[in-house]
Amino acid sequence: MSQASDNIRTMFKKGDDERDAGLTTPEDIVRYDDIAYGPDPAQQSLDVYRPRNAEGKKLPVIVSVHGGGWVYGDKERYQFYCMNLAQRGFAVVNYTYRLAPENKFPACLEDTNSVFTWVLANAEKYDFDTDNIFAVGDSAGGHNLGLYASFCTNPDYAARFEFTPPKGFVPKAIALNCGAYTPGVAADGSTDALIADLMPNGGTPEELELINVLGYITEKYPPTFLMTAVDDFLKDQAPVLAAKLAEVEVPFVYRLYGSREHRLAHVFHLNIRTEDARFCSDEECDYFKRYM
Repeated sequence: MSQASDNIRTMFKKGDDERDAGLTTPEDIVRYDDIAYGPDPAQQSLDVYRPRNAEGKKLPVIVSVHGGGWVYGDKERYQFYCMNLAQRGFAVVNYTYRLAPENKFPACLEDTNSVFTWVLANAEKYDFDTDNIFAVGDSAGGHNLGLYASFCTNPDYAARFEFTPPKGFVPKAIALNCGAYTPGVAADGSTDALIADLMPNGGTPEELELINVLGYITEKYPPTFLMTAVDDFLKDQAPVLAAKLAEVEVPFVYRLYGSREHRLAHVFHLNIRTEDARFCSDEECDYFKRYM
């Protein structure tokens, strides 16, 4: 493992612990925890959160793809954010996936595909409305989700992997939050240490091409809510993706949150105690509802 990955695991955990300290499960949420969706229940498990007042009612679904630089994170770090989304009238699926460097790409993409396959297979048990399946992803999770949307809509891209998307499935719309869409090369021209940990061969040109979200977007890509923030260290990635979506005429909304006077940082939307996070989640859920 690189020093960069080790540092992320330490620093991100500290920040997440501070952000979520004292939060508990809301009384208006019913949760189903630690459901295995793959052969490794420690690394391939998920939770389902539903509004308590919607028992027996089919609900639209949001699948959350967590961030963490491809090397950190799990569903426990995203539980409060995801339950907050569920309070807006959705069934939310929050999952843990296999991380680098212990598990190389495309393990994270394969696990994402397995989760959507699980959602479709378990729709009756959890009252999922499979006509309305959406997804959110931030940071490295935005990268993962960005690739997965192409995996579902671009057969040439899907053919490069040994696993296949559910037949005919495409997320109804997605939200990409503070994401990395063209990862790989550091400012000095070297291969980014996190990508070197992620990719089987350390990030060769061919591997970087394989994980460039912009390379596989077609007109069939799902409608996209694309956001970043004024102090997001990945802020420059969003306009590039917006230009690609515009080029192929995919419907999208682009939001830059914060201002010169009101600074907002990377993944600010995960801190559900703040009005900024509430406003962002309201906008994204309202966007999804436009496509129902």
